[in-house]
Amino acid sequence: MAVKIRLRRMGRKKAPFYRIVVADSRSPRDGRFIEEIGTYDPKTNPSTFQVDEELAKKWLANGAQPTEVVSKIFRQAGIEK
Repeated sequence: MAVKIRLRRMGRKKAPFYRIVVADSRSPRDGRFIEEIGTYDPKTNPSTFQVDEELAKKWLANGAQPTEVVSKIFRQAGIEK
């Protein structure tokens, strides 16, 4: 099973809000997920995010691959692979 750390879209139309989740790569974007590890709000200026560092490091150590946007968020939060 390939595990990804990616964004799950929430919020209403034209007002996106994302949750950072760990999910199987075969599941749909807003479908089943294994665990929620944070949030990301791109509409604020500057964009705000909240990440549980312990959970993120645990999943990265277990081989989960972050998407491009999530890896940028991790870099800003100081979480390295």
